[in-house]
Amino acid sequence: MIPDDDARRPGPDAHSAEGAGGPRGPQPGDPTSVRIDAWLWAVRLFKSRSLASAACKAGHVRLNGERAKPAAPVKPGDGIEVRGGERPRIVIVERLLARRVGAPIAQAAYQDHSPPPLPRDILLVPRRARGAGRPTKKERRDIERLRGY
Repeated sequence: MIPDDDARRPGPDAHSAEGAGGPRGPQPGDPTSVRIDAWLWAVRLFKSRSLASAACKAGHVRLNGERAKPAAPVKPGDGIEVRGGERPRIVIVERLLARRVGAPIAQAAYQDHSPPPLPRDILLVPRRARGAGRPTKKERRDIERLRGY
């Protein structure tokens, strides 16, 4: 017996915006938890999963206030703090993602409660004039104080 061609064709809703990875509720095939390193990579907080794993191992990632290992499970509603990079990030998990997705979908998977970035003019460090020679003892101490040593 030959199956009908209509039985193998996708329905009219298969190519809709929601079926293409748009906003949607939990589906039967969705995971109930995901590794924290994979989730951080999937929502584009890290460029690679290995960088996310290394940050977890170094203690730069906290899950609900506790230091997170790379294999720690993440569930919706969890709070994640990531130190390092240009500024600290504080996010609340809204949706689980096991694979990397586009930026708009990734941003919809969490609520960002991070502090705003510092203005660029504050981040600029004064420079010495070229050819001014070695810094004096006072200038060196001022430079160290500025750098936080």
